[in-house]
Amino acid sequence: MSSSVIKVALIGNPNTGKTSVFNKLTGLNQQVGNYPGITVEKKQGVCKLPNKNKALIVDLPGTYSLNASSLDENVVIELLLNRKHPDYPDVAVVVSDVENLKRNLLLFTQIKDLEIPTILVINMVDRMSIKGISLDVAYLEKELKTKIALVSSRKDIGIEKIKELIVDYQNLPIEPCLNASVIDADYFNSLRKAFPNQSLYKLWLVITQDVNFVNLNRKELQIPSFAKPKAELKRLQQKETIKRYQFINDVLKLGQSIDLASAKDLRSKLDRVLTHRVFGYVFFLVILLLIFQSIFDWSSIPMDFIDGAFAHASTYLSSVLPSGVFTDLLTQGIIPGIGGIAIFIPQIAFLFLFISILEETGYMSRVVFLMDRIMKKFGLSGKSIVPLMSGTACAIPAIMATRNIENWKERLITILVTPFITCSARLPVYAIVIALVIPNERLFGFINLQGLTLMLLYFVGFLVAIVSAYILNKVLPYEGKSFFVVEMPNYKLPLFKNVIYTVLEKTKAFVFGAGKIILSLSIVLWFLASYGWSENFKNAERIIAQQNINQSLSDSEIQDKVAAYKLENSFIGMVGKSIEPAIAPLGYDWKIGIGLVSSFAAREVFVGTLATIYSVGSHTDNDETIKSQMQSEINPINGKPRYNFASGISLLLFYAFAMQCMSTLAITKQETNSWKWPAIQLVVMTGFAYAVALISYQILS
Repeated sequence: MSSSVIKVALIGNPNTGKTSVFNKLTGLNQQVGNYPGITVEKKQGVCKLPNKNKALIVDLPGTYSLNASSLDENVVIELLLNRKHPDYPDVAVVVSDVENLKRNLLLFTQIKDLEIPTILVINMVDRMSIKGISLDVAYLEKELKTKIALVSSRKDIGIEKIKELIVDYQNLPIEPCLNASVIDADYFNSLRKAFPNQSLYKLWLVITQDVNFVNLNRKELQIPSFAKPKAELKRLQQKETIKRYQFINDVLKLGQSIDLASAKDLRSKLDRVLTHRVFGYVFFLVILLLIFQSIFDWSSIPMDFIDGAFAHASTYLSSVLPSGVFTDLLTQGIIPGIGGIAIFIPQIAFLFLFISILEETGYMSRVVFLMDRIMKKFGLSGKSIVPLMSGTACAIPAIMATRNIENWKERLITILVTPFITCSARLPVYAIVIALVIPNERLFGFINLQGLTLMLLYFVGFLVAIVSAYILNKVLPYEGKSFFVVEMPNYKLPLFKNVIYTVLEKTKAFVFGAGKIILSLSIVLWFLASYGWSENFKNAERIIAQQNINQSLSDSEIQDKVAAYKLENSFIGMVGKSIEPAIAPLGYDWKIGIGLVSSFAAREVFVGTLATIYSVGSHTDNDETIKSQMQSEINPINGKPRYNFASGISLLLFYAFAMQCMSTLAITKQETNSWKWPAIQLVVMTGFAYAVALISYQILS
């Protein structure tokens, strides 16, 4: 990185609009990864500044203070204390919310005391008139010893001011807001004498937090004059917080005025309905119903187009390319396999669209508040709902999000039950099976049965998750309970740009993440389905000819029978046949069994696997789509469709409950530091899924 690039740390409490400010500063020049050695998301981007300057903006995890209580918050402290860190900032930009300035300034004063050039961004200033708020910016800048940018990321106000202040960061005052010795004068004076060249507040953070500080030997702080019991350190931290709020109150007493009489606030009226003990849940269920209805209704046209396009592509390429291994691989393996995942891009994009809108409007925080009432009854903290809700996208980041749960028992339970939540990877399986076995009809003229079924699968997954949590809470030997605090942001219209960023980022991550697996597995599956070592495979043409010697079949029909017979006796056919006795009671055949095995790599692989198998199993070049191929699959025992209501419901329930993702097992091992818990997840969840699928099929058939 060039020395002319200014390094900026973007810091703030959750729900202050920090992400919106980051997006405004960096636009599409963003990169997302993890900090080295840990599974904490690292977002950074390049910002163009006046006079051809540039800044590297690092968006740090949201934190309420520098008294860390989670792994995410440790990232912020370790970066700000370690000057040798590659992302150590030249300037810190602290984002605050104009309506929660008092609480936000606690973090700001702590960062100022680290003697880092610091800019205070007061966001959402477009709401000042609505809330009756006015600010004396000059007075606040003087008392807080900083420069202030009044910003509205929604209305694109103040972004240029931030850039100007970043360029001029070397002229920002760096003296602390408070003297650290106000915490304990004798203690800090002794620290100053022992370490005259160190920042007092940095020393204090090193003593109280488990962080890396390369310029100081931590062992030196364990001598009797500095070492203190945890209870004493906690008392001093509380004293520090009190002193800081006293300072903040004094500053805001003259620097901010709030005229409630002139406020035009609808928040309290909406909250009375949306967080009501009865109507709150009713409204949430209505929202979910509308979302899942829309997912099926709106996505049907683009899905049909994508499905048909891949089918036409296979047919066209098989007709223009010379026959051979490469053409077969392309038209029977790669294209159907990728088509098996591409068809679900519209549904996945719509799902992320709705989730992003709920988060942007502030409604998702109300859902978290509502669900806390349920969580407590099942032995979980309200913080558990955040990973559980995140699990609707992917279980992997959801399990990592449990690091914000301080109590180990509650965190472990949340990790173990999160995979029951329906993730986006299950959506392709649900969508194709629901389309096959649930009629596209409406109740009362507006409730689509397919959308209702999808919502019920999400509900059943959540229900089993919290029941499992209740059982685990009773049987796990750990003790302790944590407390839950949730941010209740103001309602606001979603920013179109933020919603689009989220949808594109999440959909791209899903498609490319799954695409790598799909592509590699499609090639492997095509090979296993196209070759075999048995005599039946080698002599398929002769055997089929003898079996149909007295039937007047066309060449095309005979070729289809030969292709199907070869598939059944191929390498993959032998694998499927070997597990068929175990899955036959569930209503599955050997082809579905292959899909189950291959989808252990990733759940969404199931549809692509079947698309490849059915393509290889049919010699005829036609325009059959994945859905039509699965619809035409017949059970040879009773002559009925393989995908009927009984087998379809059985398959849906199996995927709702089974641990069908090796990546989730790996992240569980990482977060629990043991193979014991992922092994329990795999055995218990898969066993439960098998039992539920077996019972449902036997009853419905």
